[in-house]
Amino acid sequence: MLALQLAWRFLREGRTQSLLILAGVTIGIAAFVFVSAIIEGLQVNLLEQTLGSQAHISVAPEEASPRALMREPGVAFVRRVEPSEPRRRPFDQWRRAVRRVEATDGVVATCPKVSGSALAYRGAAEEAVKVVGADADRLRQIVDFRANLVDGTYRLGGEEAVIGTTLAEKLGARTGDPIRVRSADRESVLRIVGIFDVGSEMVNGRWVVTSLRNAQTLLGRIGDITEIDVRVAEVYEAEGVAREIEARTGVPTESWMERNRDLLTGLRSQDASTTMIRIFVLLAVAMGIASVLSVTVVQRRGQIGILRAVGTSRRIVLAVFLWQGLLFGLVGALLGTGVGAVAGELIEASALFDITVTPRLLFTALTVSVTTGVLAAYLPARRAANLDPAAAIRGDE
Repeated sequence: MLALQLAWRFLREGRTQSLLILAGVTIGIAAFVFVSAIIEGLQVNLLEQTLGSQAHISVAPEEASPRALMREPGVAFVRRVEPSEPRRRPFDQWRRAVRRVEATDGVVATCPKVSGSALAYRGAAEEAVKVVGADADRLRQIVDFRANLVDGTYRLGGEEAVIGTTLAEKLGARTGDPIRVRSADRESVLRIVGIFDVGSEMVNGRWVVTSLRNAQTLLGRIGDITEIDVRVAEVYEAEGVAREIEARTGVPTESWMERNRDLLTGLRSQDASTTMIRIFVLLAVAMGIASVLSVTVVQRRGQIGILRAVGTSRRIVLAVFLWQGLLFGLVGALLGTGVGAVAGELIEASALFDITVTPRLLFTALTVSVTTGVLAAYLPARRAANLDPAAAIRGDE
């Protein structure tokens, strides 16, 4: 423990320098923790807002391609090409597809559902809506309507439905009121049993969620579905899981990463910005530690020379300064993470999202700080270990 004892003695004797560099390390690590917590909180909030109302992966048959009704070699026809109605192709053997999707690694929930456009009426109010039919428990694993209810209950039995707050306001409807929903020449009267707010205006303002059988009857898709919604364990692995599902089922798949390219680009840009900020902060911390320890080596040349002259090995001299770097990094990390966590708590009150300093972030900050301290101390420590004892005692350069 000789090296540690000498390191602690040198730090106490140069108390002012030690406190200054400790303050620098503390501020640097606090900035590291604070910025990381803000960026992580913002990213979590963005993902929750985006993925809270949509599936991570959608599995659905391709729409039928438009085709010419008249074709003859060498003859030109004036014609109008009408695209086919979206999602009218049947989902062949969808139950088998569901089983294959559920067997895919990384998948935690699946929900076969049927959806289509319709009109909702209540009194003189008329709104274009999207009818969504699915099993209540399965759908809840994709979009947690129950946790986002503002009134009523989440139940999809019989002729029951839940709608969003915006649609309820437009229709002037409340829990318990009936609404008429018409699709093509089919009409159904649904009773509202719950009103939700999932944070998405598209869902809040258009979705009429009912049972799978009700929606199949209303949309003319008896025994059929339009898509399979999938939720995965790791959202950033959705693209790879989607490709595996497509290979297993032979049905086209689309992940949230494909649907939200702009969001994904923004998240990656945030990650790059955060990484650069971290690098600059750590460089500042490393340069501060290295500069102070370099000055310490110059100031203590005589003492180092005496230590070497009485038989202290180069390894112990090297360890003295490495211990100093480690102590700076360790104590600075403990103080800095505390300051960063407190700063995050203070700003969370005015932020629009949660700022949480996670144990993983604290461990990362501690590891990075200690590693930076030791690496920054290496060059001054090596210089001290290589000093010639006689020259150091005489004060020669």
